[in-house]
Amino acid sequence: MTENQRKPGPHMLSGVRILDLGTMVAGPQSATLFGDFGADVIKIEVPERGDTVRDIGPFVDGECLYWEVENRNKRSITLNLREKEGQDLLCKLVSQCDAVVENFRPGTLEKWGLTFEALTKHNSKLVLLRVSGFGQTGPYSSRAGYDRIGLAFGGLMGITGYPDRPPVRIGTSTADYQTAILGAFSLMMALYHRDCLGGKGQEIDLAMYEAVIRFTEVLVPEYDRMGYIRGPRGNVHFAAAPGDHFPMQDGSYVIITCSAQTGWERLCAAMDRLDLLEDPRMATHELRWQHINELNKEVADFVMSMPPEQVFAKLDEAKAAYAPILTIDKIMQNEHYKARNTIVSVENPRIGPVRMTGVVPKIPGIAEKPIVPAPALGEHNAEVYGELLGLTESDLAALKKKGTI
Repeated sequence: MTENQRKPGPHMLSGVRILDLGTMVAGPQSATLFGDFGADVIKIEVPERGDTVRDIGPFVDGECLYWEVENRNKRSITLNLREKEGQDLLCKLVSQCDAVVENFRPGTLEKWGLTFEALTKHNSKLVLLRVSGFGQTGPYSSRAGYDRIGLAFGGLMGITGYPDRPPVRIGTSTADYQTAILGAFSLMMALYHRDCLGGKGQEIDLAMYEAVIRFTEVLVPEYDRMGYIRGPRGNVHFAAAPGDHFPMQDGSYVIITCSAQTGWERLCAAMDRLDLLEDPRMATHELRWQHINELNKEVADFVMSMPPEQVFAKLDEAKAAYAPILTIDKIMQNEHYKARNTIVSVENPRIGPVRMTGVVPKIPGIAEKPIVPAPALGEHNAEVYGELLGLTESDLAALKKKGTI
């Protein structure tokens, strides 16, 4: 998609080249999503040390599984951006790429002389995605940002948990991943604007806390117009009545939820409780929400009245909305996961096969790119520097001796 000549390939993003300068998750995962669909993603890492994720674990035979998941479908090169020769090499690489992803603390690229203006002198159509905790501007812009900081400052942690207990963190790095998805989306918008609408290169300012608060439902307007300060509610939600996770006879849990009137009718049919449809207190969703505890008790009694298989059969027959709460061992055995090939095996040359989630979403008619295992540190130095910059083995040996790569 740059002016450089590159052959198109069989995948949706074949021909797109991304430089990933990021560390940890939020920035790099934006680039990984591009790699999943065929983009050439070149990850730049600190010589000798590499991305911080490599050191986090868990480890199998010395290899970090977190690294394997977050940085698949990339090529790794090493480059010292803190010194002039490394900065010059980066600028040469930029001339061969469509976009750069970075998530340094704001001001870092400026300190190195690698501003957007400086980079676009080498590629006027460059898209620069800048991911940070608090954005490139504002009184908190210089603060460090990590997943749980984004969850806290973005308002999500303050409404997660139970009313009589301290706020809790969600069980995975939600803030990182929401930011990464918006990062990939913003890159696609900028590339579309550039290549299809005659636009120029773009500098994108993506703050993690804004990626979090963007998806907090009506948290802002319900306070603004109603003065309501939402707090933790446990597992009940105003959009689902009844709705909760319910214990089953075998000690597992099932989620059952109703929002639309048809969903309520189906659940009543599954429970053999059509009498509830005649109860004026349950006539509308708003009324059902007012009686959420009573309704959830009815559902809980139904769920505990028979073995899980019978509960699921009745819910399926009525087409009611439900799902068992699955732990990872159950996920790996689940027939639906297997049928859709949601979990795939990636052959890693250093530790053997590693199972992980496949490419999402699935797009019929488009060849699905086989997942390439996450690279070793600097694995592609010779390949990338030779292919893009014409550097020879002796050139690379000299750069390595100086600590540049």
